[in-house]
Amino acid sequence: MDLQRFLHCWAGALLLFMACGCQCMSVHILNEEPSYVIPGSRLTLQARIDHGPLEEVSALTWEREPEAGASTAKVTLASCAAEGPRCAGGGPGGRVSVDQQGATLRLEGFSPADSGVYALTVVDRRGAKTTAHCIVREYEAVHHVSVSINASHSSLVCGEAWGTDPAFSWLHERATVTPALGNVSEDGKTLLVAGGTLCGHFTCVVRNKLGYSSATYTAAPCDTEPRGTAAAVVCAVLLLLLLSGAALGVLLWRRRRRFSGRGERLREPLDDNI
Repeated sequence: MDLQRFLHCWAGALLLFMACGCQCMSVHILNEEPSYVIPGSRLTLQARIDHGPLEEVSALTWEREPEAGASTAKVTLASCAAEGPRCAGGGPGGRVSVDQQGATLRLEGFSPADSGVYALTVVDRRGAKTTAHCIVREYEAVHHVSVSINASHSSLVCGEAWGTDPAFSWLHERATVTPALGNVSEDGKTLLVAGGTLCGHFTCVVRNKLGYSSATYTAAPCDTEPRGTAAAVVCAVLLLLLLSGAALGVLLWRRRRRFSGRGERLREPLDDNI
């Protein structure tokens, strides 16, 4: 009885393994989702197809459909049969090519109309289908940068309407903001001004692969000279004026003595003649 039970269990496990081998095909698109593509450049999507020892791929099909909206029309970009040496299709305008037995799709001259949901469908010998999806979007430039103030927290906040992978940085009077002037948040959007005093021009610059845009917040003018320096300058000017006045006084006194002595010498010969 024990041997019979063992044989039954072994046969059941074998059948389960065979059934699993028939159903463990999987498809994965390796690109990050969503993928952003710069207009005019090439879109490349790569997929990995995993299947069991009892599975064989019969056909592969790449398709695209809109990500959102009322239209649900699908566009077939390429269709590959396992028996054929190459894939048929080429997509709109003949811009599509595939290789690696259909697992890699390339689309030349990407345009905004090429954005959408891309799907790779794999069909096995029994006709079962397995599909993987990937969202592809246009890589957009930075637009409409703005700077707002949070007066209660002595901070400036930079905003950007839309754009792909924006990177934020701050300038004060066209120089990079230092820790002595303020602290920038981890995402770069917020500048917390040190000391709580806002003065001068603060500029937020937002960049990505397509360029940059900026916006400036103008506060009250900064006191460029410290008070101690200004006081020292005033004292130096006053001292210079005092010294100049003293020197002028000495010159005038000496000149007066010289003229008074000359007058006395002119009177002496006249007194002798009398």
